Amino acid sequence: MDFFAQQDRARRRTSMLLVYFLLAVVLIVLAVYVAVWLILGGVGLKTGAAAPRLWAPDLFMGVAGGTLAIVAMGTIYKLLELRAGGEVVARMLGGTPVTRGTQDFHQRQLLNVVEEMAIASGVPVPPVYVLEEESSINAFAAGHSPADAVVGVTRGCLERLTRDELQGVIAHEFSHILNGDMRLNLRLIGILHGILVIALLGHILLRSMMYSGGRSSSRRGKDNGARMLIPLLGIALIAIGYVGVFFARLIQSAVSREREYLADASAVQFTRNPSGLAAALKRIAVLASGSRIDEPKAAEASHLFFGSAAAHASWFGWLATHPPLTERIRRLDPAFVGELTASAGGPSRGAVMPIAALDGSVGGGGGQQTRRPAWEPATLMGQVGAPTSAHLDFAARLRADLPAALVSAVTEPYGAQAVIFGLLLDGEPSVRQAQMAVLRAAVPAAVCDLVLRLRADIAALPVSHRLPLLDVALPALQQQSLQQLARFQEAVRRLVEADQEVSLFEYTLQCVLVHRIRSWHEPERQTRVEYYALPPLAEECRVLLSTLAHLANGEVTAEQVFGQACAGLGTVGARGLIPSEQCSLAAVDQALERLAHLSPPLKRRVLAACVEAVLADRQVAADEAEMLRAVSAALDCPMPPLLAGPAPVSGAGA
Repeated sequence: MDFFAQQDRARRRTSMLLVYFLLAVVLIVLAVYVAVWLILGGVGLKTGAAAPRLWAPDLFMGVAGGTLAIVAMGTIYKLLELRAGGEVVARMLGGTPVTRGTQDFHQRQLLNVVEEMAIASGVPVPPVYVLEEESSINAFAAGHSPADAVVGVTRGCLERLTRDELQGVIAHEFSHILNGDMRLNLRLIGILHGILVIALLGHILLRSMMYSGGRSSSRRGKDNGARMLIPLLGIALIAIGYVGVFFARLIQSAVSREREYLADASAVQFTRNPSGLAAALKRIAVLASGSRIDEPKAAEASHLFFGSAAAHASWFGWLATHPPLTERIRRLDPAFVGELTASAGGPSRGAVMPIAALDGSVGGGGGQQTRRPAWEPATLMGQVGAPTSAHLDFAARLRADLPAALVSAVTEPYGAQAVIFGLLLDGEPSVRQAQMAVLRAAVPAAVCDLVLRLRADIAALPVSHRLPLLDVALPALQQQSLQQLARFQEAVRRLVEADQEVSLFEYTLQCVLVHRIRSWHEPERQTRVEYYALPPLAEECRVLLSTLAHLANGEVTAEQVFGQACAGLGTVGARGLIPSEQCSLAAVDQALERLAHLSPPLKRRVLAACVEAVLADRQVAADEAEMLRAVSAALDCPMPPLLAGPAPVSGAGA
């Protein structure tokens, strides 16, 4: 799967969505106009007033203005509500957050699967929600970008699926996260709410007439015409609202069905186990409740789910939000002939799809940094947003390798902070003492004590585990307020600057940390596209690539590295390499802040140039790999862990 093409296609599909939406609004305006015209004509016959002409411009403008205002207000209200990201959707659907320290076996297994998927994908570990009241098998992913995504599953999904089947379902949802579907889906919820609000207004008008029934008869006589008009208009708006429902379902089906097939295919590529996903679909097919979601608000979010959330199948197949189950199963299991029994979907084993994968070897323990032949730029770019089963195997091994003390610490905020502080402690005793003095002045004593207790475990970790450990620790920090996070970031900054210099790993950690925290509180702003051409950001590209060129190790000169990197960026390199003394990580920060708002095709070109700079000599060191992943994170282009081909990428311990 091409991550950048999928992201761009998802954004272009927003244009198609707007066309459907505008068509629906035009038809709704016409329907409301006709209804008002008929009602006024009927009232005129009863009261003796003149009926309006068939085409009454003043009446049409009033009706159109009122209808557009109602639809616009409904859409804007819902879109503003959804600005906070996927957690709003999860709570709207009745989701309960799963805490990291849960003792529930099923929830613990779910968290493990989600963590492995996130580490393998190179995305932040998302918050996880369970729809406790839903006994069916279903799941969803929601958010503006991978950085603010959430994953939700039903209680039935936890209790009825084996681990392989659950892994297939979660891989399907991660495919939606990586393919750019979530942002489109959130906008779809907002737009559909604007259409459906017409029916809600009709219900409000009818209820208002019920409450006004106790008025005096004299009052009734004076405004008899209005009293006849209001209930008729309410009924008409409810009927027209069902026109909105029709278009809502049409838009959902147009956007959703093709994406479900793509997500199924991506999940199989990820897990290399089509039988797990197929077995989960078979269980839905034989379960009485299937994938039905009983929460009333699920209707407006039905296109988000793994399976159809509707109580009944659509009368028309082309209005269904999901492809037929049998067709999805058949694509995953060619031997499937359409027969389903109560035992369908038993423990998934075998049927492993032979997908070519990289060698799964990963860096070992401490020791001096080594550099090995590992990558071609095209290979690495091909894995952005498209992790393989080798990455999933790496993630599972990494989780198994983490010491119990670290696993326990990252389940709560102060423990997660201690782990991140521990990652920044220097190996030199004098520097470490200065850092601890800074910490004691900035954080509670209990956190400092925990940092010291965890230091040995963190120092013993392979370099390849450092950034994944950061990703595992970050979810616990989301429980903290903005003020608490600001104090934590200030403590990190002071810790980094305790020795009066910033190492490449320290910069990388800060870059990832700042980007993740910002995405929690400004998710929509982080994903906004503002630039569709590179020339306005040519200087930012030059700053970024010059810095990477000076950081490059090996026999290739910085000028050669810069020239190779700029080859695919047109005139970006025309002004030449920036001298090393003028390059700074602060300047890189500012450059990445603006480059993050490029369109997906341009992000591809910029990231490809960064990859070319880092791999100019076709070798990669651990700190270069980490820097590259930090750049990709800042650009919202999830890069899986760099797994070495013939030999492991390794380096000094933290």
